[in-house]
Amino acid sequence: MSQHGRQLPQPPVDGRALRTVCGNFATGVTVITTGGPEDGAATTVNSFTSVSLEPPLALFCLHRQSRLRPALQRSGGFVVNFLTRSQAGLAWKFAGRESARLAEVPHHRSTSGLPVLTEALAFLECRLADEYDGGDHAILLGEVTALGTSTEETDPLVFYKGAMRALGTDVPAPARG
Repeated sequence: MSQHGRQLPQPPVDGRALRTVCGNFATGVTVITTGGPEDGAATTVNSFTSVSLEPPLALFCLHRQSRLRPALQRSGGFVVNFLTRSQAGLAWKFAGRESARLAEVPHHRSTSGLPVLTEALAFLECRLADEYDGGDHAILLGEVTALGTSTEETDPLVFYKGAMRALGTDVPAPARG
């Protein structure tokens, strides 16, 4: 502040610095799946949150240039797959620009035809309800229409300080693979 109590202009926050600071916030790791049998697609996302219980809403953020956007817009729905600690390799495969093909990963179709990762810890199937501007990302809001959990007791995959980790450990989960 200046001596007269007015706010002085601040320089813009560096994107890389923002990413580093936000890396101190541990998040769960999800893979968003969408599309039909011919155009099934997936991408790794940690910008997921539950929004409302009534109505049941969830959201995630997706880069505007993501390869997932066209398939998602065509299908009108998506599935949030919560990953287990043993799925770090899968998370990395879907995180890059040149990702794995959904057809190469064990999955099944929901009753509405969307792909669900078979080995996920849990999933939320959503109808795309709205899309909001989020700068270089789109904020995608979905109405939860179906859900499920694994019957196996296993730990979730967590992302913290740029690494995939198992819950409650300082040891990174298995490397990219």
